[in-house]
Amino acid sequence: MQTRRISIADLAAAPVVGGGDLLGDGAAIASPVVLVDLDTATDVPAEDLARAADRAAATDVILLGRSTRPVDDAQHPLLEALDLTYAPTGAKHRAVVATDDVEAAISAFTDSVSRCPQAALVAAQVVRATEPLAPVVAIDVESLGYSTLQGGDEFGRWLKERRAKGRPLPPPAVDPVLLDRQGNTLRITLNRPDRRNAYGTALRDALVEALRLAVLDDSIDHVIVDGAGSSFCAGGDLDEFGHMPDASTAHLIRTRGGAGRLVSVLADRVEVRLHGHCVGAGIEIPAFAGRVVAAPDTRIRLPEVSMGLIPGAGGTVSVPRRIGRWRALHLFVTGAEIDAARALEWGLVDAIGS
Repeated sequence: MQTRRISIADLAAAPVVGGGDLLGDGAAIASPVVLVDLDTATDVPAEDLARAADRAAATDVILLGRSTRPVDDAQHPLLEALDLTYAPTGAKHRAVVATDDVEAAISAFTDSVSRCPQAALVAAQVVRATEPLAPVVAIDVESLGYSTLQGGDEFGRWLKERRAKGRPLPPPAVDPVLLDRQGNTLRITLNRPDRRNAYGTALRDALVEALRLAVLDDSIDHVIVDGAGSSFCAGGDLDEFGHMPDASTAHLIRTRGGAGRLVSVLADRVEVRLHGHCVGAGIEIPAFAGRVVAAPDTRIRLPEVSMGLIPGAGGTVSVPRRIGRWRALHLFVTGAEIDAARALEWGLVDAIGS
């Protein structure tokens, strides 16, 4: 995979970034990432910075900013137009991922894109497109992107490798969700501790039914969602992947039968308490809640792009609304794990507690 490097002046002068360079022979993705060197900002007139930001907003590739110096206020409009920027530790702008080693971070990102370029590009397109949309509409857009990738080679390869391991479907879940009502508080506990509360069909359906109780009953003014066992939720049950009868049905289940939409509607009343591993849906759904509390041992990861997909439980909507689309794209593409402290610093959780 080729990674072009351009200056801010190059970006300002370009009619379109990507265009014919994106696709190679046979429509293979040739150059999905363009690196924008932000160290040249001191030599660029303000009008060119503004023009570069306009060009960036119209791109069809992933525009990755690179800065080895602290970013200044004059660069902020350009940072927000790019898909993501890596800069030295200390950078606070929400469009920036601060790191001790900028070059290593860029290499990790581009290596991840090279393994699943289709999924990485769709992730970038979806978070751009859904940024101004209401959550319910944005969840639909996410699901359409997810459905597209389900028919792609990248997910096909992952699924083939997974099935080659000969893993059977998981056994039926007994009491996948526990309910306890005390006064006006409803506690919902994910209850598949033997599978780290994987978000499989039975747990999803039981969680949705529990949340509907709060939708229908206005006297429930506080909903607490937590998880039994060592982890809050290890994400989608991978052994169930690829077993939907068709993509259209899967789309309707994800959007109309998923928990993220309901948590979004109930957000002011919902508190989620995280602990242990919170993977994929295990952070996508909680991020819709009005309050998220993470135990000190919380570890968060979004691995879907490495599987040839994008987050499909609402994560391209919920996570960017908490931390911005830039840091969200970093998490989506690299699959990097963050701890409770980083999640609190970025705003993905609201507090650290037991």
